[in-house]
Amino acid sequence: MTATYAHEVESDTNRIYLRKMNNVKISPIGIVVLVFLGVLTLYYIQRSWLGSSSSEISDVRGVSGHTISLKQLLSASIYAAERGGVEVVKVRSEADMHEKSKGKTKEGANNPVTDGDMKSHEAIVHALKVTFPGLPIVSEESEEKKKKWDPKEVKKLELNHPEINGLSLVDKEVPIGDVTIWVDPLDATQEYTVWAWVNHGHSKQLTAPTYKDSLKTSPKIIVSRSHAGNVEAKAKETFGEGVEVIAAGGAGYKVLELFAGNADAYIHTTLIKKWDICAGNAILKEMNSKMTTLKGEPITYEFTSNPKNDGGLLATIWDHSNFLAKLSQVS
Repeated sequence: MTATYAHEVESDTNRIYLRKMNNVKISPIGIVVLVFLGVLTLYYIQRSWLGSSSSEISDVRGVSGHTISLKQLLSASIYAAERGGVEVVKVRSEADMHEKSKGKTKEGANNPVTDGDMKSHEAIVHALKVTFPGLPIVSEESEEKKKKWDPKEVKKLELNHPEINGLSLVDKEVPIGDVTIWVDPLDATQEYTVWAWVNHGHSKQLTAPTYKDSLKTSPKIIVSRSHAGNVEAKAKETFGEGVEVIAAGGAGYKVLELFAGNADAYIHTTLIKKWDICAGNAILKEMNSKMTTLKGEPITYEFTSNPKNDGGLLATIWDHSNFLAKLSQVS
């Protein structure tokens, strides 16, 4: 069972990430990322044209007027993810997971979706909608997942999770219309919990590995099993035959392998959806590390942005600029 949640706040003039329990002022833009049991939820808070009518938020707990508490939103998010995790466990206990396909990747690999995906998605999205009506949600859902549901049958989420209440977090209120939610439910495959709130703190076990000189001559590159593309060939062409290429599933898992010291860089050369990478991106920022496109461009998560990131990605703990420089030399 995997749990990862991170919170990032930034603005054009004053970047603020939830890091090391510092007291901060709210900025115009913020991100909250939550992953639990392979279930990923990203909140991108941005001043924009998005808005919610008063009727949409008049009966919302955690909302004062047209604002929403980020601390309560984070607490509710953890509870929502736990509900999604319960659904995953239920489905995994069944013999037939009713696996379907979301289609093929550019490399021709099957992109499966199971009942665990669908039920965890419904549990998370429906719970958030009844607790915070009016919040825009961007999610990986097919038309089948958009089936009718009765809000009266969904219990509202609690707003005071012990995981958050036990920390000295400075709460912030932001306009409810400035919040966008990204959701990507996935089946659980791991058994650990990691959390990070930029500028506020992170899990004790989330630490950067010691820098190694072998990064320069024989780096370990982790790549996606289902979206491998030409990464292995490109890695050997770029870093030499001494490079070690590791195939693994799950974008969030691959990011955490960087912190575990099992890989030095996570490289993806083909299209990838933003809901797959946003949690890892925020955690890297919280830990003073980086995720960019292969051209070194930041990856943004505005509501109006394209949910597809077709610029590839590079994620590293150390030497990000050096990795970029070497990759740029290979067509």
